Amino acid sequence: MILETWYYEVVSMDGDYANLRRADIDSPELKLVARALLPAEIKEGTKLKYEMMQYEVIK
Repeated sequence: MILETWYYEVVSMDGDYANLRRADIDSPELKLVARALLPAEIKEGTKLKYEMMQYEVIK
């Protein structure tokens, strides 16, 4: 089983959702994610790692 890791940046937040942009590839597409699935301390510009179906804040 291959586990992939993706990196995102929080671009904006709108109510209960956040717009994420891939940070590990050049992509203009945004991913809409429920804030309940994200760490509570996120804000615009926060860098995230997505691995094993979990988001984690990275420095």
